[in-house]
Amino acid sequence: MRIGFIGGGNMARSLIGGLVEADIPADSISVSDPGTGICEALKADFGVRHANSNKQLLAEADLVVAAVKPQQMKKVISDLAGQFDNKLLVSIAAGVLTDDLVAWTSQSTTAVVRCMPNTPALVQCGATALFANQYVSELQRQQAQSVLAAVGEVAWVESEPQLDAITALSGSGPAYFFLLIESMIDAAQAMNLPADLATRFATQTALGAATMAHDGDIKPAQLRENVTSPAGTTEAALNSFQAANFRTTVLHAMQAAEHRAVELGNELGDKKNG
Repeated sequence: MRIGFIGGGNMARSLIGGLVEADIPADSISVSDPGTGICEALKADFGVRHANSNKQLLAEADLVVAAVKPQQMKKVISDLAGQFDNKLLVSIAAGVLTDDLVAWTSQSTTAVVRCMPNTPALVQCGATALFANQYVSELQRQQAQSVLAAVGEVAWVESEPQLDAITALSGSGPAYFFLLIESMIDAAQAMNLPADLATRFATQTALGAATMAHDGDIKPAQLRENVTSPAGTTEAALNSFQAANFRTTVLHAMQAAEHRAVELGNELGDKKNG
């Protein structure tokens, strides 16, 4: 499989690094990017090939990862219209719908996989959901999955609107945890702990809790109960959260993110809703 990356930004760099670490031959990976020194740096760091243009990259690749900003996607794909025969187009741009991607290729049967990765992919701890249109073969599904699995966990969703919920859950999700960590650090400093200690212990606590929830067989609700002694300090804190409607706040925040994801799809695509 020959893999091409249109765009060499952080997410592309992360995916390339994960692929090379997974023993995918570096000379089977090519990159094109107009930014000064970007392709040269990727070639120096990973040994990948530097394509002189998007057209050259597309001609030589079986699977093309479009790793450009959502606002740039229409122009990038339209400039390559009519050249996607037997190619798999993988988009990691938030909000850009598969029907629009197909339309921009000017080929009605273009195989498209749309992905929703998240920033922890930069440290090989990503969570990526994938959706394939009807023109993607089983082999192409496996190929797309192998690319994204190089930087973390992957899962397929059955319908494209589910990607909007995934955006609210894992796409935007890291920021929710960063906000909680930030707030815990601020609170600890208000309790007269030094900033460096507050930061180190807040981040380590988050890492430990996430590891327990991810790696063990115990559900998060049970883990929470296990650490909550009756009339103890944890119960006092959790009661304060609940009195402030913590669960409802989380629900409303994620619904807002999902709604904005839908809006972005309409704004970026060719089919606008009124």
